[in-house]
Amino acid sequence: SVYKSPEYETLGFDLLKNKMVDIGYPAAIKDFVYDPNFPIRGVWFDSHYGNILKVDAFGNILVCVHGFQFMRANEMHSFYPNKFVQKDASRFRIFNTLYDLPVIYLLACIVDFFSNHPDYTRTDRGVKSGDILMTYQSIFQDVQTACEYVHDKDGPLKSETVKDLEKYVIKEEKLGLLLDRMRSHGGKVFLATNSGYRYTNREWTSYFDYIIVDSRKPLFFGEGTILRQVDRETGSLHIGSHTGPIQTGKIYSGGSVDVFAEMTGSFKKEVLYFGDHIFGDILKSKKGHGWKTFLVVPEMSQELMVWTKKKDLFEKLEDLEAEIGEMYRNLDSSSESKPDISHIQNAMKSSFASQVMRYADLYAASVMNLLHYPLSYAFRAPSMLMPHESTVDHMADLPLEVAPMLREVDGSTEDRRKNRMARSDSIVPNLYAPVPRQFTQVQEEDENSTESEPESQN
Repeated sequence: SVYKSPEYETLGFDLLKNKMVDIGYPAAIKDFVYDPNFPIRGVWFDSHYGNILKVDAFGNILVCVHGFQFMRANEMHSFYPNKFVQKDASRFRIFNTLYDLPVIYLLACIVDFFSNHPDYTRTDRGVKSGDILMTYQSIFQDVQTACEYVHDKDGPLKSETVKDLEKYVIKEEKLGLLLDRMRSHGGKVFLATNSGYRYTNREWTSYFDYIIVDSRKPLFFGEGTILRQVDRETGSLHIGSHTGPIQTGKIYSGGSVDVFAEMTGSFKKEVLYFGDHIFGDILKSKKGHGWKTFLVVPEMSQELMVWTKKKDLFEKLEDLEAEIGEMYRNLDSSSESKPDISHIQNAMKSSFASQVMRYADLYAASVMNLLHYPLSYAFRAPSMLMPHESTVDHMADLPLEVAPMLREVDGSTEDRRKNRMARSDSIVPNLYAPVPRQFTQVQEEDENSTESEPESQN
């Protein structure tokens, strides 16, 4: 399902607040109101210091926030002298899902509350009031407990959502059309959801060939669980493990991707998997099983709008990049002067963005974008230059120390090689690799497609 934002995040935040108060936290926490402009996916929570971090693909800290306080570089130094962190599951929690947005904001609210409350004194790893010590690690564990309760299959989040679907769930009128078109083109459409059957029990089941509920992703992509059939009338599970083929029109619970592939006869490269969880959906299915992946990133709509509205600012960034290049153009290792570029700042790619680009074959704000393409369309990403390629001046002459390293193999070179081989007495079958007459990298083709010479690709 695609949920309405910020209504759905607000619901989750309010339920989390209530549970934290039930656990024993101050009732004043209920005064916080969800702010959709604060949390973003991909941030890290440091349970040692209670900080929320935005990190790039290499572990460099881009932004550090303690509660609602955005730290300056000198303030960060006492926590992270090198402004660098490494992944450590025992210390850091990485928030990659849309469900995490209210959790991120709740952590910020609670940390800010205790850090600034006059009854509490800040320590290196938490806050203290009299004989009571609350570490950021314990606060995080309490939030995790509240989160597990709220998101339980019988928890309040699902029940409150079902009570008012119109308020919380976006109804895509053309989704059925897209699924029908996929099936009419020979595709098999399957659904693997972590939600239980009662939460997903609607007549939409006719749109899918195979349906698996309670899949418990990412466990589904690993060892999995017992595969059982669901009684469509009662929602209860049949006893024992299902061993026969998976049948169209039947509902199944649990299982694993290996069992699913074996029972359906699907092959790795033949599967295009849609998901909105970079770890539980995309990374696991891509790395472990070689599936093609489509990541749904609803935030893209907002981001594209910002790019459009703030076009002048992004053009200014490009101008500043060019300005940096001009400052260093005529300098080399003998130069003693240091250009002042302190007024020029460059936004760096976040860890979440790098994961999207690495593991998602396709990504878009909505799966409905596919309606605008023929189902035979071959998506291609624009060629990405390496840093040294993007700086080449094609109008300039190569330096002498580089030119001798270049070798060009043309038709005349190939002819000379053939003549040399004809005169040679060597028993080596092939003295040289033949020069390919066309690009050797071709698009993947279906196994049942007609074999032919691949066309040259530009």
